[in-house]
Amino acid sequence: MDSALEPERSEEDGGSNSLKRKFSEIDASSFSPMMIDSGSNGYELCEVAMQMNIIARLGTGTDKSEITNMLIKAMSFSHSAKIIIVLAPTVNLVKQQCCVIKGHVSVNVGEYFGAKGVDKWTSLRWQEEVTNHHVMVMTPQILLAALRSGFLKLVMVSLLVIDECHRTTGSHPYAQIMKEFYHKSTDKPKIFGLTMSGDVREDQVANLENLMDSQAFNLEEQKGVETLATTVKEEAAATQTIIDPSCTNKQLPCKQLHQLDALDNDAAPEKKVASSQSKSSSSAAGSKKRKELHGTTRANALSGTWGENLDGAVFQAYKFDFCCNISKDLYSSFFLLIESTLAEDVGNVEIDLYLVRKFVKASVLPYGQIHLSDEEMNKAKCFQQFFFNGMFGKLFVGSKSLGTKREFLLQTDTSSLWNPSFMFLLLPVETNGLTSSAMIDWSAINSCASVVEFLKKIHLPELGVNDGNNCNTSLGQEVLLMDEKDQTNLIHFANGSSDKNSLGEVVVIAVHTGRIYSIVDLVKDSSAMSPFEDDAYASYAEYFNKKYGIVLAHVNQPLLKLKQSYHAHNLLVNFNEDMLVKRESVAGNFRKRKPRNIHGHLPPELLVRIDVPRDVVKSIYLLPSVMHRLESLMLASQLKEDIDCSIDNFSISSTTILEALTTMTCAETFSMERLELLGDSVLKYVASSYLYLQYPDKDEGQLTRQRQLIISNSNLHRLATDHKLQGYIRNGAFEPRRWTAPGQFGLFPIPCKCEIDTREVPLDPKFFTENITTKIGKSCDMGHRWMVSKSVSDCAEALIGAYYVSGGLTAALHMMKWLGVNVEIDTKLVTEAINRVSLRSYIPKDNEITELETKIRYEFSAKFLLKEAITHSSVHESYSYERLEFLGDSVLDFLITRHLFSKYEQTGPGEMSDLRAACVNNENFAQVAVKNNLHIHLQRCAETLETQINEYLMSFATPNESGRSIPSIQGPKALGDMVESIAGALLIDTRLDLDQVWRVFEPLLSPLVTPDELQLAPYRELNELCDSLGYFTRVKCTNDGVKAQATIQLQLEDVLLTGIGAEQTNKLALGKAASDLLKQLEERNISRKISIGDNQSSVTVDLACNHSDREISASDSIENQSVVIPVIGPINMKKGGPRGTLHEFCKKHLWPTPTFDTVEDKSRTAFEFIDGDEKRTSFSSFISTITLRIPNRETVLCTGKARPDKKSSFDFAVVELLYELERRKIVIIQK
Repeated sequence: MDSALEPERSEEDGGSNSLKRKFSEIDASSFSPMMIDSGSNGYELCEVAMQMNIIARLGTGTDKSEITNMLIKAMSFSHSAKIIIVLAPTVNLVKQQCCVIKGHVSVNVGEYFGAKGVDKWTSLRWQEEVTNHHVMVMTPQILLAALRSGFLKLVMVSLLVIDECHRTTGSHPYAQIMKEFYHKSTDKPKIFGLTMSGDVREDQVANLENLMDSQAFNLEEQKGVETLATTVKEEAAATQTIIDPSCTNKQLPCKQLHQLDALDNDAAPEKKVASSQSKSSSSAAGSKKRKELHGTTRANALSGTWGENLDGAVFQAYKFDFCCNISKDLYSSFFLLIESTLAEDVGNVEIDLYLVRKFVKASVLPYGQIHLSDEEMNKAKCFQQFFFNGMFGKLFVGSKSLGTKREFLLQTDTSSLWNPSFMFLLLPVETNGLTSSAMIDWSAINSCASVVEFLKKIHLPELGVNDGNNCNTSLGQEVLLMDEKDQTNLIHFANGSSDKNSLGEVVVIAVHTGRIYSIVDLVKDSSAMSPFEDDAYASYAEYFNKKYGIVLAHVNQPLLKLKQSYHAHNLLVNFNEDMLVKRESVAGNFRKRKPRNIHGHLPPELLVRIDVPRDVVKSIYLLPSVMHRLESLMLASQLKEDIDCSIDNFSISSTTILEALTTMTCAETFSMERLELLGDSVLKYVASSYLYLQYPDKDEGQLTRQRQLIISNSNLHRLATDHKLQGYIRNGAFEPRRWTAPGQFGLFPIPCKCEIDTREVPLDPKFFTENITTKIGKSCDMGHRWMVSKSVSDCAEALIGAYYVSGGLTAALHMMKWLGVNVEIDTKLVTEAINRVSLRSYIPKDNEITELETKIRYEFSAKFLLKEAITHSSVHESYSYERLEFLGDSVLDFLITRHLFSKYEQTGPGEMSDLRAACVNNENFAQVAVKNNLHIHLQRCAETLETQINEYLMSFATPNESGRSIPSIQGPKALGDMVESIAGALLIDTRLDLDQVWRVFEPLLSPLVTPDELQLAPYRELNELCDSLGYFTRVKCTNDGVKAQATIQLQLEDVLLTGIGAEQTNKLALGKAASDLLKQLEERNISRKISIGDNQSSVTVDLACNHSDREISASDSIENQSVVIPVIGPINMKKGGPRGTLHEFCKKHLWPTPTFDTVEDKSRTAFEFIDGDEKRTSFSSFISTITLRIPNRETVLCTGKARPDKKSSFDFAVVELLYELERRKIVIIQK
C-alpha cells in the first residue's frame, strides 16, 4: 500500500492513541479475508477503518454513503454479536441514512428520533430494538439519553459512525458522548467519522482527532475516488439547466439504468423523477408501507353502442350451461349477448361455482351471431331489468320514511342504468329437447314483459296499492264464468287464477314489495284470517290492511308457502361448512346460528304469477359470479393483447395472466404470489447475466448496485405504472351485493369522495398515504381503490413469471422488454467472455482442477473459469471469484426456484417461500461444499478464514442438544460463495445452458428440502403455534458483548413455561430458547403440524399431561408473584375499542386470548336496537358469549346484549366481562 497517501504527522501531533497507525505500518495480511478489491481508495479506506479509528474528510461529490455501507458490511461480518450505531445530526439525515443502508446492506436497520416517542421507551423496549436490529440509525440526542439512562452501553457497539463529525465540539451531543462515555469505556467501539473537507479548518483537525480518538484522512485529492463520486454531464451545449443542489441525485438511478441500456429511450430520466434517497425507503414507491389510490381499467369487450340502434343489432352470443353434481337439480342455460368477439380462451372456459352442499360447473361456449330487432331488444332489456332488480336490487324506488314518492322502477326512466361502457344482455335459453339448436326463450321474456305491464297498471297513482284499492283488478269476471266446482280448485293470484294442483315451483312476485319467490306448497288449514306471526296484528288480512292499506278480496283461500330468491353471493370460493368449522375450532371461536326459517307465507292475491321456469331464476342466482370471473378474464386477455408477445409456438392463457394480476386480498383459490416468486428469480438471473457479460470490467460491488437499480421495487413500480398496469390489478374480494348488471339499480352505492373526476388516478403524492387504517381494495362507484404500492411491483414480477411458465426465457424477455427492462443478452458476449478467460495463462498444480471436475462430474472447456471460481480475494491475485459469485448466486436462486415451482404445484405461496429460503442460502451452500468435499479446493490466504473453516468442519456433524438443526456455528461465507461461483463459471462454460447447469448441480444440492421435511425457524414456529392457540409470550434478551442470553415465557392455563438460550448472537439465542420451549410444549402434547398442500395447521392440545421438569409451579406464576390487583383501561367504547383494551391487557399479563360463541337470530320483521339516543334496525340479531380462562384461576363466562352485527356483539360481551372481573376483584377498571 502506498505510504505517500498518508499525510505526514508526528507522534506528538497524533497523541498517544494506540489505534492511530500510519497506512505504511498496517500489515496487509492482517486484513479480514472478506475485504473487497483494494483498487479504489473507497475500499482502501474501508480496510483501514476496520483496523483503527479514522475521520474521513471527503471531497466534493464523494458518495459517503457507499463507504459507510462497505464498512457496515465488513463490521457486520466480523462483529456479528454486536450492533452498529450510525449517528446523524438531523431527523432528515437519519431517515436518509436508514433508507440508504436498507437498500444496500442485508441487515435489519432501525431509525430513532424524538418524534417516534423514543424518550418514553422502557429498558425492555430498548432491549427489543437491540435484539431485532443490527444497525441502529439515530440522532446523537437519542444515543446520549439512552447511554445516560443505561438503556444502551458502548460495550454493545462494534462500530460508531458519526456523520458530520465536525460538529463534535463544545456542548454538542457528539462531544458529550465522547467525553462522558467513550473515553471512560474500557471496551470501545471503532469510530468512523465523516465530514466534508470544507466543513473543518486545518487548525481544528487536531482538536477533533483528540476528542474523537481518531486520525483524520483526507480523500479530496486521492486517485480512484472518482469511482465513488457523482459525475454530472451537460444535457446540451446550447442550453443551461439549473437544478437545485438538493435534487442533483434524484435522476441518478434512472441515468445509470439508461446508460446500461436497461431502459428504453422513453424511460430516460426527467427532472420529475423522485429520488429514492429523498424519503424513507419504507414509504417509497413499491414499498409495503405506502398505499396509493388507483383507478380500475374497464373491460372493452363489455362495451357497446347497440342501445342506440333503432333498427336492431347483431350480437356475439356466448352460451352458459350449468351442470350440478346433484343430477336432479337442473339449471336453465343462458345467453350472453355482447358486441365484441371474445378471445378463444375467454369465450370457451369452465368456471366452478360452490353452493351450500352442492357444486355447479358453468361452461361458457361461443354460439355465433344473433340478431335482435328493436322490439326484441326492448323486451330483452325489460327482462334483464325486471329479474336482476327483483332478485338483487329493488323494483320499488322511494320511501315513505324518507319522504320520497314510492314508484315502480320500470315505470320510471331507466336509461341512466344503461351505460355504453358496460352493455350486455343475459337472456334465458329455451329448454327444448326436440332440436339440438338453442334459442332464446322468448316465451319467458314475453311473460315477463306482460307482468311488467300489469305491475305498471296496478301501480299507477290512481290505483296505488297504498290507497286501499283491491289489487285483484278486473280478473273477477273470468272467475264468475266458471262453475262452482272448478272455482274450489282455483288459487286467485293478482293477475289471474290457477289450478291449485299445478303450483309447484311456480315463480311469483309480490305486488307490495317487489320480491320474487317460488311457490313450495299450499299451507294446510290456513287463510288470510290465520293469526299473524307478529302479535301486533290479529291476522294476515289485518297486517296487510294496516301496513300497506291493502284490502284482501279472497281472505278464505289458503296461504302459499314461498321460497324467496337469494341475494347474490360469492360462489367462486368454496365456503365448505366443514372447513369453516375446522378453521374456527383452531382459533377457538365457534359461530352458532339459530335454525333459520327460509320460507315465507303470503296470501296468493298479493302475488303476480310469472310464467318463467324456476330453473331460470336458479340460474340467474349464479350469473353475478360467472360474469365477475368472465370480466376478469376479459381484462387479462385485454392486457395480453397489449403486451402482444408474437413468438412462434408460444401461447399464454388469459387464466395465467389473471393469476398474475390477482392479489391474496381477493380471497381467490389462486393469486400472484407463486408467479411473483418465480418472476423475481427470473428477473434477477437475466439482469445478472446481462450485467456480467455487458460489463466485464466492473467488480462485484458495482454489478450488484447496477442490478439493484434494475430489479428494485421502486424501478418496477415506475415501469409498471408507465404502462398503466395498476388498473388491471385485482386487489379486492368480489362483492356480489355491489355487482350490478346493465339496467340494475345498485343498492349499495359508494359515492366517489376521492376528489378526482376521472376514472384514472394520476401518480400524485396527494393520492398516497401511510395510514394503516386505509381500507385496501374497496372501490368507489368511479372504480377508485387503494392499493399497496408493492402490489404494483409484485404484479410486474408475477407477469414475468407467468410468461416464463408459458414460453420460457424468450417469452419472459419479451415481457421485460414491454415493461421497459432491456436486458436481452447478445450471444456474442458469451463467446467474448469465454475467449477472454481462454487467453489467461494457467499452469495446473497437482491436478487440482481435474480433481474438482471429477467431483462435480463436469469437464470445463475453459479451465481458467473454474480456477477463478475457487480463488478467494485474500490470495491477492488479479482475479477472484467475486464476479462469478455475483452471477452464480442468481443462477442457483433461479434454478432452485424453478425446480420447486414445477415439482410442488399444489404448494401454497407461503410454504413455497419457506422452501426456497431453506434451499437458497449461504449456510446451505456451505454445507454443500463440505458434504461434497469441495472446500479443500478453495484457494485462500487468510488465517482468519482458515480458522473459521476448521471450526466449522469440527462442528459440522455435532448434533444440537434439542435435536433440531440449529447450527451453533454458521458456515464461513466464503464456502457458500465458492459454490455459487462454480455455478456461475459453469453457466458461462456451457454458454448459458441452464439445463446443463442443473444436471450438474442437482446431485450436488440433493437432497433438497421437501414440504414434509421443512422446518420453520424455532422462534417463528413458536410464534405461529402461540398465535393459533391464542397464547402470548414474553421475551427478554441480554447481551454483554461476548454472549447473548434469551428467555421466553409462555403462560398456559395451569403452568408458566420458560425457555432459555445462550449463544453468540441474540438471534441464535432466541432460536435456542424457542427450541427449548417447543420441546417442553411437545412433552405436553402441544404441537403444530403442517400438512402438505394445506395452509391450515392441525393443532393438538392436551393440557392434562404430566408437567415438565422445567415448569414453574402455580405459586410462582406471573399473576401470583404480586398481590397487587392489575389495572385495565380506561375502556375505549368505540367499535373495536373494548376488544382492543382486553387484548392488550391479556398480552401484557400473558393471559390466553378469550374465545367467543355467537348466536345469530334472523327475522322477517326488523329488530330494533337502541344506543343512547340512536336507534338502529336490522333483520339479524347477534348475541355473543365470551370465555376467558385466567391462568391458575377460574374461567369466566359472560354474555353480552343483542346487537345488529357480530363485532358489536363481541364488544358488548367484553364490556360485561370486564365489569364482572372488576366485581370479582380480579382487575380494576381505570375510569
